[in-house]
Amino acid sequence: MTYCAGILVQDGLVMIADTRTNAGLDNVSTFRKLHLFEEPGERILALASAGNLSLSQSVISLLTEGIPNGETGELEKLDDAPTVFRAAQLVGRAILNLRRTMGQALEEARVGFDVSFLLGGQIKDGPMRLFMIYSAGNFIECGMDAPFLQIGEHKYGKPILDRAVTFETNLFDALKIGLISMDSTMRSNIGVGLPIDLVVVRRDAQKAEIVHRIEASEPYFSDLRERWSAALRAAHMAIPRPPYGPSA
Repeated sequence: MTYCAGILVQDGLVMIADTRTNAGLDNVSTFRKLHLFEEPGERILALASAGNLSLSQSVISLLTEGIPNGETGELEKLDDAPTVFRAAQLVGRAILNLRRTMGQALEEARVGFDVSFLLGGQIKDGPMRLFMIYSAGNFIECGMDAPFLQIGEHKYGKPILDRAVTFETNLFDALKIGLISMDSTMRSNIGVGLPIDLVVVRRDAQKAEIVHRIEASEPYFSDLRERWSAALRAAHMAIPRPPYGPSA
């Protein structure tokens, strides 16, 4: 399992992904699931993946090496997409291409075609955008009313984002809240774990402001986890007990 979150606020974009991949309790590995396609000053795209690792890696390889255009025959790469919307379309085409070539074999092996992506970034003078692309190749876009998208094991971290993130949230507050969301997921699901990869992109910069990997020994993330647990304990103690029953 995995957990990836993308947060698009007024100041820019935050992308966060864990790295744990497991095929059973005794087969746990670490693989990068957050990839950058960047030409500083011109374009930056961050692509996070969830689902079957072999499928997501194959899709990323197709996007890197190129997908033939049905009309011109030319190879189209993610690095060459003229807009973020066209980039999302290309990710969808890569997924469908892979489904056509591998779908039957996977079905015969009783392996589900389980893969999804978050794609966020900005190209030249175009708008900064964030998309979630499904295993059928279709996609949805992040909006101002709910300025985040998630893939993978998202249910444990979603309440944090729902309560704390708005489009006006400061960019680095969004990063902090995203990390709290990741911590909440890690505490409730052993299929999500460190290291954590993150990218912060300021709007109209067309380059990454921060590219960082959080390891198990990092002091800030350990402190964040402890402070969040303490804050939750203090909050529930400060709330009056329910006035129900004779012992209330």
